[in-house]
Amino acid sequence: MKVMSMWSAKPGALPEAVRRFLAGLGDPGEGVTLLGRWHKTDFSGGFSLFETSDPAALYRSASRWADLMDITNSLVVEDGEAGPALAGMFKG
Repeated sequence: MKVMSMWSAKPGALPEAVRRFLAGLGDPGEGVTLLGRWHKTDFSGGFSLFETSDPAALYRSASRWADLMDITNSLVVEDGEAGPALAGMFKG
């Protein structure tokens, strides 16, 4: 499954978050594949796209940043998967 993670630094946490990221601690860990990561240009947060079949692995990954970041994870599907489902809804 693909998961879009939206994150923002908690007040005062940005310097430590940057330190961890630059130290290479942004890897999601075993069981989770990072497909892409984007940073907002105003430093207010960003987005990461992950793939995993193990929700607990995603939870472990997020827990390493929970002291610094507010994180929201959403399951997502691509157009190729959404299109047929939508087409089935509006037949007739």
